[in-house]
Amino acid sequence: MPLSIPLKSFSEIMNLTWIDEDFYTLILRMVVNLVFITVIIRYMYYPITKRKDYLFTYYLIGMITFFLCFGLKKLDIDTGMGLGLFAIFGIIRYRTDAIEIKEMTYLFVVIGLSVVNSLASNKISLAEMALINVSIVAITFVLEYIWLIKHETRKTIVYERIDLILPERYDEMMEDLEKRTGLQINRFEVGKINFLDDTAQVRIFYYADDQALSDYHNS
Repeated sequence: MPLSIPLKSFSEIMNLTWIDEDFYTLILRMVVNLVFITVIIRYMYYPITKRKDYLFTYYLIGMITFFLCFGLKKLDIDTGMGLGLFAIFGIIRYRTDAIEIKEMTYLFVVIGLSVVNSLASNKISLAEMALINVSIVAITFVLEYIWLIKHETRKTIVYERIDLILPERYDEMMEDLEKRTGLQINRFEVGKINFLDDTAQVRIFYYADDQALSDYHNS
């Protein structure tokens, strides 16, 4: 009698699972995470700063953080999770340009929300997860648009009139800086002074919304 050999599918041979119970959990949490980081990035951060480069960065880092943490969670390896989170927050140091404190804060918020939404266990209800997300969005909105409604921007320039950097000539230097830059300056700070070139680094502070041309960015 011929032997009957059971045929196995490709997924059985490769020991693959196409869809499990966590697939729908992934979709739900991904949608929740994408909605809330969009509210923060696109409708809170971007209208004020108009920085498309950070818009690109925040979205990708937020989603990559979410998928990375969700994948590490399924492995159920505490050491791997710790190393993964360490690597996530470590990438902040590997950059070519210094990030302003406000941009760094938004980056931390995006990463934090993505980690919370991906690592929330079954013991945390959807209502609790929603409360966490809504609370962060609400606090960010209040600080950004209600409490700290004026945003002080700073810019570093090279100033050659070092004869005006004396404390007693502060008002005269302020007038000269406003005349040269066309900005209504709130205050300024004198940094490094180079007596060989007769120049000094001066950091000026101003409210971008109060300027005639409000398209000034941090530098």
